[in-house]
Amino acid sequence: MNIPKLPLGEWIEALEHWLTVNLKPLFDFIRLIIGSMVDGLEAALTFMPALLLIVLLAGLAYWLAGWKISLFALLGLLLIDNLGYWAQSMQSLALVLAASALSILIGIPVGIACAKNNTFRNIVTPILDFMQTMPAFVYLLPAVSFFSLGVVPGVIASIIFAIPPTIRLTSLGIRQVPEELVEAADAFGSTPSQKLFKLQLPLAMPSIMAGINQTIMLSLSMVVIASMIGAQGVGAYVYRAVTQAKTGVGFEAGIAIVIMAILLDRLTQNVFRKKQK
Repeated sequence: MNIPKLPLGEWIEALEHWLTVNLKPLFDFIRLIIGSMVDGLEAALTFMPALLLIVLLAGLAYWLAGWKISLFALLGLLLIDNLGYWAQSMQSLALVLAASALSILIGIPVGIACAKNNTFRNIVTPILDFMQTMPAFVYLLPAVSFFSLGVVPGVIASIIFAIPPTIRLTSLGIRQVPEELVEAADAFGSTPSQKLFKLQLPLAMPSIMAGINQTIMLSLSMVVIASMIGAQGVGAYVYRAVTQAKTGVGFEAGIAIVIMAILLDRLTQNVFRKKQK
């Protein structure tokens, strides 16, 4: 018995075409907002001389994580500058910061809603499973259709790929708050907002920070993939090195990405520790 094949691909392409035609003003507005955000971050990162910014970042690392991370930041960022990837690294960092900030702004409220409403969580969970398991390259196709080539579709694809940990761990952290404390807050007449902001979120903060850390790392991992659709930065050099079989250039650009990844990871891990102390 021959079962007719579902034209799923045709349906998806028809939906994509319909969205592109009918929601073009919305996509243009989103492109303007995200593009301006990335340009502003890049301008802020490249406004001052590289050496001055390196010293400031090393000082920030010392304040947050101690002298070892500060020394690594100083030497690692000087190495990036010496290799000639400073401007490109700042472009990539602007993309990562924009994608991470938007992921956090969207992800934490969605995570809170998942923790508060089981029905909403049951709807969102399969969507998060889909977002985490779908190959990242697939996100580039609709992103390019909706937002054209450039940094904006790279940010959109990074958000889709990186936002699930923030949502999941925010929801998990709030749900793990001891029920006795929640009941005590209710007994003292706390309003839902007081209970959320003064009890549940502070106790869930380690879990939330872990989710934010993972979101930042996943955003950084999309730097190379985003370069395939026109996003500039270090990822473009890695992609070019792969296509041209230039191992040395690929390793140099890869080292710049590794240094940024380690710094972002250590600094975000120590933000909450510093606040706790």
